[in-house]
Amino acid sequence: MSDDAKRTDEEARALRRDFEEAVNMSPSELERWLETPMSQDVGMVREGEEEAVGHQSGRRIVAIKRKTVDELDEDDYAHMRKVVGYVRRHAAQGGPKEDRAHSRWRYSLMNWGHDPMK
Repeated sequence: MSDDAKRTDEEARALRRDFEEAVNMSPSELERWLETPMSQDVGMVREGEEEAVGHQSGRRIVAIKRKTVDELDEDDYAHMRKVVGYVRRHAAQGGPKEDRAHSRWRYSLMNWGHDPMK
């Protein structure tokens, strides 16, 4: 571990557990979702970029989920923390009262690997 050497093995295990709970889509499910127009039409796009932040995150999540524990690096752990935070905050909003299944709220969460309809 480099600069973040303060993180213990126990903290790393807890983060991996939280990430696995937050990301309830398999890599193949997420990849298929990221190819859809609905996935590509939601989220914030940073100035000068063409792909939404959540869409970029989804591609990163797929890569992380395909790694072994020993292959995870500090950038992966940082992204895992970001994903857990995003999913917790946005899932807690509860989404729209009607047609949650076809809402931008759900689509955005799915870009981050979490399908709230599961």
